[in-house]
Amino acid sequence: MKSLFTILFIGLISLSVQAQAKISFESDTIDYGTIEKGADGVRVFKFTNTGNEPLIISKVSSSCGCTIPKKPKDPILPGKTGEIEVKYDTNRVNPIRKTITVISNAETPTVALKIKGLVVEKSSVLDKKNKSVMQ
Repeated sequence: MKSLFTILFIGLISLSVQAQAKISFESDTIDYGTIEKGADGVRVFKFTNTGNEPLIISKVSSSCGCTIPKKPKDPILPGKTGEIEVKYDTNRVNPIRKTITVISNAETPTVALKIKGLVVEKSSVLDKKNKSVMQ
């Protein structure tokens, strides 16, 4: 009887290991490039659930208050795609180097995404454009 329970337990564990959500991002980094102060700071990380169970994203957080991520509200079914929207405050003239942490029920439960770039004053971008046109 004890061996029957052991076999059933091992069988249940192997079934639960096979049924799993998997998150696959198109890219784990978004490069804003050089953008003007006050420019649109919204970008999107696209992903697919490549597993065989619904993907539930429970939490998305940023390394800084200047970056606001937005997670999908509903589960992402197997084979379907989803998006994590990220809004960076472009009113700060600085290099962009931030991390967005995604927590889900996926095979890899924690994923770190990155955004990078440079926010400059409007005149700096115009100067760069004019110099390249003159050359």
